[in-house]
Amino acid sequence: MKTELFNYDAPEELIAQHPRPRGESRLMVVNRNSGTFEHRSFSDITDYLSHNDVLVVNNTRVSARRIAALRPNGLPAEVLLIAPQSDTSWYALVKPGRSFRSGSEITLIGPEDLRTSVMVAATTPDGGRILEFKNPLISQQVATWGNTPLPPYIAPQLSKEEEERYQTVYSNLPGSAAAPTAGLHFTPEIMRRVSENGTRLAEVTLHVGVGTFRPVRTENIEEHEMHREVVSVPRETADAINACTGKIVAVGTTTVRALESSRRSEINPQAVASNRASMFAGSTNLFLRPGSEVKAMDALVTNFHQPRSTLLMMISAFASRELILAAYAEAIKERYLLFSFGDAMLIL
Repeated sequence: MKTELFNYDAPEELIAQHPRPRGESRLMVVNRNSGTFEHRSFSDITDYLSHNDVLVVNNTRVSARRIAALRPNGLPAEVLLIAPQSDTSWYALVKPGRSFRSGSEITLIGPEDLRTSVMVAATTPDGGRILEFKNPLISQQVATWGNTPLPPYIAPQLSKEEEERYQTVYSNLPGSAAAPTAGLHFTPEIMRRVSENGTRLAEVTLHVGVGTFRPVRTENIEEHEMHREVVSVPRETADAINACTGKIVAVGTTTVRALESSRRSEINPQAVASNRASMFAGSTNLFLRPGSEVKAMDALVTNFHQPRSTLLMMISAFASRELILAAYAEAIKERYLLFSFGDAMLIL
């Protein structure tokens, strides 16, 4: 299938650049059976949830920090600290990677030109690095350095006061380089109403990698190499899904990847063919696209995604490509805001 089939014109003025107050986004409701659209407010989301449904969220928390650095030769570089591995080490992504060889020392630059040297202890299979600090105190301090990494289509940098707005209200497990942005719309009040409805809340963890923002550059989508991400689906979540008598409502494409990975035997040896989800802890590079079987959920809360992105291809596996592109055309006509800080879509 040609990648160009998932292209569309995203007006620059509709690409949201700033976070708005939670819960105040718009919500487009897309009905897969009728092919119709409704225009609502996100605060109306509980109108579509009932007492026998399960709402599945990704509880990952953005822990990454983008920090300026100097290579061993003194030239500038960039380090993206992703998650601590021990009291004195971090998993990180680096640029340019060829300058960060195992055993070399680099310099991280903090606020007010504060500097510290760290050793590249190892290269990980995904091309990342393990950085080893000289003592635990410095290792803890660097978590406050730099900035929250944002997608390349967002120009302004978040202030320190705004950084929590790039976390979901239910985030609790650090490890992501980016937020699962469909969850950014939920407020504590909306979550309270979800509970009062009798809708059960279930959690998965998928630590989002920076590859989620990379467009597909191959001519055919089948040639695209998907990035790998760490996943966990607890037993209680799998049990809640498999016992559900209502709708399984997934919040975000990362949740879909976690659930769909958990039930596939080629990814999860513990998967049970008759189940919609299975307990799973591991990693996945699952690429869902039209033609892929998507059975883990009945409804999806998502944002409006970039053209030619794997996320747009994924939701086109859940609904048809034609319906999704028609919904995007409707959203642009109605001036919905797009991408990470934009408005939301509910696909039923």
